[in-house]
Amino acid sequence: MPMHQPSNRRKADIKFDSQVLDLEMTMKDGILGGGCGVISTGFASEKLDLEIMIEELESIDVPTVFICPISLDPMQNPVTLCTGQTYERSNILKWFSLGRYTCPTTMQELWDDSLTPNKTLQQLIFSWFFQTYLSIKKRSEDVEGRVKEILENLKKVKGQARVRALKELRQVVQVHGTAKKTVVENGGVSLISSLLGPFTTHVVGSEVIGVIVNLNLDSNSKSDLLQPAKTSLMVDILNEGSIETKINCTRLIRMLTEGNDVASESVASLSLLVGLLRLVKDKKHQNGVLAGLSFLKVICSHESVRNSFVNVGAVPQLVELMPGLNNVCLELVLYILELLSNIPQGRLALKDCLNTIPNAVKLLMKASENCTRLALSILWAICKFAPEECASLALDAGLAAKLLLIIQSGCNPVLKQRSAELLKLCSLNYTATIFISKCNLTRTIQ
Repeated sequence: MPMHQPSNRRKADIKFDSQVLDLEMTMKDGILGGGCGVISTGFASEKLDLEIMIEELESIDVPTVFICPISLDPMQNPVTLCTGQTYERSNILKWFSLGRYTCPTTMQELWDDSLTPNKTLQQLIFSWFFQTYLSIKKRSEDVEGRVKEILENLKKVKGQARVRALKELRQVVQVHGTAKKTVVENGGVSLISSLLGPFTTHVVGSEVIGVIVNLNLDSNSKSDLLQPAKTSLMVDILNEGSIETKINCTRLIRMLTEGNDVASESVASLSLLVGLLRLVKDKKHQNGVLAGLSFLKVICSHESVRNSFVNVGAVPQLVELMPGLNNVCLELVLYILELLSNIPQGRLALKDCLNTIPNAVKLLMKASENCTRLALSILWAICKFAPEECASLALDAGLAAKLLLIIQSGCNPVLKQRSAELLKLCSLNYTATIFISKCNLTRTIQ
């Protein structure tokens, strides 16, 4: 029986000829059928290409029946095999070119090499994409028009009317990319930013921040928002707003200072540090914990900020925060504490916090290797800072057994070396017999 040989086919058989459909003709011929929700728009004469529509709607969920089983992409030129299975023509021809003369879905051997164009399915695919494309296009036009109306209103209204307008704009830009683009292209960033100032109420400020944090800002917009009066208001709102507002403030201030060390250092006031600590302590809202810790990591990279951070009581609060955190947040906390352990005040605060050593010891070889590295670095810093006091506490917390486990493991050689050094440091004040008894190794082995 002659089988299908794609190499012998003319290229014209393989090439997909893009279908182009005029909207007016489609409506006239009733291809979309009655009651399909065809939307009349100002671009009715626009010709729509199926390939282009598929590209523009790539993030949209497509009906399974329109998907080619081989490529898992929407079909443009579907053909049906003798087994009844349908594929995109170019994909099944490629399958055949590899010498596979079976049905990819059923793996049945083909008894007929013909490819039957599935015109009905092709038209359904085109019609579905056509209708969806127009619907989204119309919705985008509606959103764009509404955003322009809101921006015009914001030039005139005050009081509660201004709050309502900003609230609606915030809700729109959170959902629609078209809205964000429209705000930026129509001078909305400058207009909305101008509403922030020393006399702005927190209600208005919260809504303004909720809008701006969703926009793409250029360098001029960032410089404008970094004015002291505006950053001061953002920090005040961070300390007093709702959890959503706190997160928005944190993300916006970080976005404004990203890549600008001078700016991130200058905004790091005591009030900002306190506000971020309050945010990360609220474990009920993991998004807030992550946003706050991520920004604190950036801020604490500046040595000039670390003393201030220790002075507001950050160390015990971060130490108490560690239990129950996911690995991402835990690494951020440990990273910040390690930075603080590099200054005398930070080491003293870590030593004086009762749970620093127990919490750090528990994390050795428990979470990620990075967590182990950071916890080990913190333990080394405080044990070296006050060996007589801290070594005993660390051994009582089970440090020796954990260090021996690291040394015998397959982890980083640097960690093994640091573990050996820390073990030696902890043993200096004891005889060998007393040290071994304090290590509780027998109990650990059992």
